Amino acid sequence: MATDLFGGLSGLMKGLSGFMPQDDPDVKLMNVRTELSDLENQETAIYAQIGKLTLAKGSGQFPEFEEKLRAVQTGQKEAQIRLKAAEKEKEQKEKEEQMAEQQSTCSSCGFRNPEGVRFCQECGTKLGVVSVCRACGAKLTPGVRFCGECGAGTEG
Repeated sequence: MATDLFGGLSGLMKGLSGFMPQDDPDVKLMNVRTELSDLENQETAIYAQIGKLTLAKGSGQFPEFEEKLRAVQTGQKEAQIRLKAAEKEKEQKEKEEQMAEQQSTCSSCGFRNPEGVRFCQECGTKLGVVSVCRACGAKLTPGVRFCGECGAGTEG
């Protein structure tokens, strides 16, 4: 019963993923994770078949199941490689989004400016410049008056 429930959810997720943008890293991750889960379930089912046959007939070899098992395991390895690639792609996209946000956030006052603006609309500071401490070179949080690394004042 529990297997049917989760199998149904897996089918539902597959159906829903068809309506989602396929180039989205989250959708890719979901699709590859679903595929990997399906392949692991197939592997378990094959092991169960081998076990049942072994118990029923005594010890022996079942080359047809071994071949199926090798194919599933190969598919699992390939899916794991695609999963890692999708995770890296998602991480890269998140870094790019974070960089874009940093470029539009004023390093002086912390105001979030719209894209394409070159100077802060709040204080006039040039955007894309990271504030650093004049004394020690540490990166400064927007709006701070003293460096958190060395204590030097940031004004003047």
